[in-house]
Amino acid sequence: MKIIIGSDHGGFELKESIKQFLSDDIKTDIYDAGTFNSESVDYPDFGCPVAEKIQSGEFEKGILICGTGIGMSIVANRFPNVRAALCHDVYTARMSKEHNDANILVMGERVTGKDLAEELVRVWLAGKFQGGRHQRRLEKIADIEKAICSAQVEGIAER
Repeated sequence: MKIIIGSDHGGFELKESIKQFLSDDIKTDIYDAGTFNSESVDYPDFGCPVAEKIQSGEFEKGILICGTGIGMSIVANRFPNVRAALCHDVYTARMSKEHNDANILVMGERVTGKDLAEELVRVWLAGKFQGGRHQRRLEKIADIEKAICSAQVEGIAER
């Protein structure tokens, strides 16, 4: 399994810690989309490339980290076929996978400690989508995405 990870400056230290955890404890390949230091940057510049690579299928799973996780969640969920879940506890990390088939885990460095973040990653990666009634809901989300994209294309064509 290959995982893509990205952060802004507010999530840089936790990103580095999670990369080490993934490499040492989970034994998985990690692609780091940046940022590569703690100098101030804009979270969309790092959330977008991660979401694009998840959307394209190049990576199955991604992790995004910023100060609170809110900004990265907003950015990533703009992309069709991306289901980014902001998680602050083990329960939401598990449910994001089991019920929502989240393909990006989002965390906030300023609100989530290192040990908890590692546990969230562990639980999220181990989670399995339950399908059933949850699949029906994901299909409805996909229909919404298609309708929005279609309306946007029609609006462009009418100009």
